[in-house]
This record gives sequence, C-alpha cells and structure tokens, in this order.
Amino acid sequence: MRARLFLGLMAAAPAAVMALAVAPAATAEPGVTVYPGMEIRQGSTLCTLGFVDPVARAAFTAGHCRGDGPVTDKAGHVIGAMALFDDNTPDGATVTGDHQIADWGAITLADDVQVNPVLPGGRALVIDEALAVSQPGQQVCHFGVVTGESCGTVAAVNNGWFTMGNGVVSQKGDSGGPVYTLTPDGRAAIVGLFNSTWGGAPTAVSWQSTGQRIREAVATQPASSNTGIEAAISFTSESVDTGVNPPE
Repeated sequence: MRARLFLGLMAAAPAAVMALAVAPAATAEPGVTVYPGMEIRQGSTLCTLGFVDPVARAAFTAGHCRGDGPVTDKAGHVIGAMALFDDNTPDGATVTGDHQIADWGAITLADDVQVNPVLPGGRALVIDEALAVSQPGQQVCHFGVVTGESCGTVAAVNNGWFTMGNGVVSQKGDSGGPVYTLTPDGRAAIVGLFNSTWGGAPTAVSWQSTGQRIREAVATQPASSNTGIEAAISFTSESVDTGVNPPE
C-alpha cells in the first residue's frame, strides 16, 4: 500500500492488462492452506490475499503486488503463480474521482495447496452482486495482514473505486486485502480489493468493476491458457457450505 494525495486534476493513463508467462504450477509444501486475508509475497513485495475460489483454484490480490518469481506465503512456501494482472494505479501522482483505477492480480494456485474461503475471523468470503458498493454510507470492513480487521463506512464512490472512513484503517502490507460487507447469515460478501490511501482515506477498487475487467482480460487470452480465473469471479454464497472452519 502506497500513500498518495487526493488532489488536483490529471490525465488518466490507459490501463494495460499484462499477461505473465504461466509455467506449470510449482508444487507446494503439503499442508499449506490458502485463504483470504493471508500474507503473501512475490519477490520483495508483501501484500494481503483478497479472495480465493476452491473450485476454480484461483485467488486474487492487488495488481501492484506483483513481483518476481512465484507467489508464496510468509514462510516461503509456494502457493501459486501470478497469471494475469491489471494495474494503472498512479505512482506519486494526483488523482480525481473521475480517474478510473484498475488494480488486480489473478493467481493460479499450486496443485498441492488446500483452499479455504474463510477469513481469519471465521466468516466465509463470498460474492453477492446485490451487495456491491453503490453509495456513500454503506457499511464495510477491510482485512489486512498488518492492521487486521477494521470496519467503517464508504466515504465516496468514484470511477471503479471507492474511499472509506469512520474506522477503516490501513498500513503498508494491507494492499490486495478484501473489503467486504457483513451479511445477515454470518458471511462476508466481497465488495472490493484494497488499493492504497488517497488524501488520507483508505481506498479500494470495486469488485464489480474488477470482475468486468477480469472477464475482458480472460477473453483476450488463448483458449489453451484457460486457468479457471473467469469461473472464480462467478463464485456465490451458495458455493460455500455452512459450517466451514476458519484457517488455523
């Protein structure tokens, strides 16, 4: 997560979707569990994992979290490879609400990892399009490996991204972490991936906008490179059995 100023007017640079050469997934250490909210590393970059799909065996984080080599957990165990990413986050620049920000990275998970779609606090993290962020004041929570879970409200809804306040906090290392709203049935519905801090306000790219960008990116890839990424963004509440246990 990089601090930036929410000031002035700038020309929006076109977002470029980058495809990385996907080698066969490396074998992970037996017993490694991948779950939303866990610490991940790629090269020297430390971030938070935002979402996982046990069926498609795909996971998502911020695109600016990409680095060299495979994606690992904090102990260095390989969990997968970055297959696609999209990141046009301005670096050291100003930004206005009409600037469209894209910031996602799709990870194909290694064959041997176990996948648990449950946040460290015990709630299953699912997709529910009916709960997408649409206006200021919506209750949201964010989980990052540095700050843990913090909750507050949406401050402003912009062009594919939104800012948060009233209790939501963040630090470097929280990038890519899930932003979600709590559901009446005890689950959490993802509404965004943590991006950065603009003008002192924690910021996330919306999951709804991210999903559309993922579909567009996957559509440009050769059919032979299908990694299950598009299937992962169709993950729904019904995809998670009740009674699943949080990661240990």
